[in-house]
Amino acid sequence: MASISMRLPANLAAQLEALAEATGRTKSFLAVQAIKDFIDREAWQVAEIKKSLSEAEAGDFAPDKEMADLDAQWGYSARKVASDR
Repeated sequence: MASISMRLPANLAAQLEALAEATGRTKSFLAVQAIKDFIDREAWQVAEIKKSLSEAEAGDFAPDKEMADLDAQWGYSARKVASDR
C-alpha cells in the first residue's frame, strides 16, 4: 500500500479526529474511504459525460415526440426554459 502526506485545514483535521473517535476508526481509514468515494463518484460522472458526448457526436438525440411527451409529463416545456435564458 502506498502512503501520502497531506496538509489539512485545522477545522477539517479536528472534524476528522472527532469522527475517528466517534466511529472507532482511524483517521487514515476514514480518509481512504473519503478519497475512494470521491474517486468513484468522479469517475462515474466523467464516464457519463464521455458517453453523452459520444451520443451527441453520433446525433443520438431524443425525437421531438419523446421530448413533447416529457414536457407533458413534467408540466413544463424544457425548450421554453432554454429559450428564456
